[in-house]
Amino acid sequence: MEKYNVAVVGVGAVGQEMLRTLAQRNFPIRELKVLARTAREISLDGTSYQVRETVPEEFDGVDIALFAGTEGESGASKLYAWEAAKRGAVVIDNSSTFRMDDRVPLVVPECNPDDVTWHQGVVANPNCSTIQMVLPLKALYDRSRVTRVVVSSYQAVSGTGRDAIKELHEQASLIVNGKEDQVKPSVYPYRIGFNLFPHIGGFRADGYTSEEWKMIVETHKILGDSHIKITPTTVRVPVYNCHSEAVYVETEEKITAEEARDLLRAFPGIVVIDEPEPSESDPYCRTYPMPIDASGKDEVFVGRVREDPFVDNGLSMWVVADNLRKGAALNAIQIAELMISRGLLKRR
Repeated sequence: MEKYNVAVVGVGAVGQEMLRTLAQRNFPIRELKVLARTAREISLDGTSYQVRETVPEEFDGVDIALFAGTEGESGASKLYAWEAAKRGAVVIDNSSTFRMDDRVPLVVPECNPDDVTWHQGVVANPNCSTIQMVLPLKALYDRSRVTRVVVSSYQAVSGTGRDAIKELHEQASLIVNGKEDQVKPSVYPYRIGFNLFPHIGGFRADGYTSEEWKMIVETHKILGDSHIKITPTTVRVPVYNCHSEAVYVETEEKITAEEARDLLRAFPGIVVIDEPEPSESDPYCRTYPMPIDASGKDEVFVGRVREDPFVDNGLSMWVVADNLRKGAALNAIQIAELMISRGLLKRR
């Protein structure tokens, strides 16, 4: 098997999950570089990594550059992605910087694998909440075109990063110990401990947030259908890891709940947890997935599939996935694996 020179850019929550996932999947690495804003040494799962400062020259000789996804004008992908591509690397970028760029494929390997063939050096990883939604949408879409989606997401603090995880932990500890008056939000605009708020990303002029708009335009691009009517509401919840979504779908032709479950079970990357009647041995958890079921797992979990009693072609379902794995690190690495399998990534 050919091996590749790989760079992971960023060592936050997603960057660390990329390193973990590369190791767990025995990715064919010849040489691994870990790059970040500053040089230092980190330890992850008992392994030490020497982190080097990100500068253009570090991408010389790199075959695959996995950008973990810092946003904004100072983000690594904004500064270095095309430079890395110019130096011969294929960039797989987890930030939102290039997702809607016409030069850049936006890929979920189970849904639109052929799109990797037209990359020009950069491939984009979709938003975490989009990734877990499009898998079940694609499973249904392949049977009958999806015309309408109404989705409410319940997104864990790990999507914001390690500081947000720490903030939730500290706030929860203060509140349960009767020190609620000492809670002072810093990462989020409001208290997240034992609270939630429908505010992820910046607000647009139309009242939607940037996170909500990502779910609309990214789904259109991945499924290749800009006519799907999508109405999202994104909610930050006091959960450490794994996003959950209540997804309502309308299709051109009727799909029964039983048929939908069969379609979802047959689709790669999806696990259906949806017993119509709870069993005596497990009366609750096995009838639907929860964040504690999905954390650390690669699959997208779907349950509570049911027909709309008022709309002939309407279906509702509950979707849960680990936002750091399938929602970020795993999907990026699966893109690299897909490119290798199609001969699109050749080691120099």
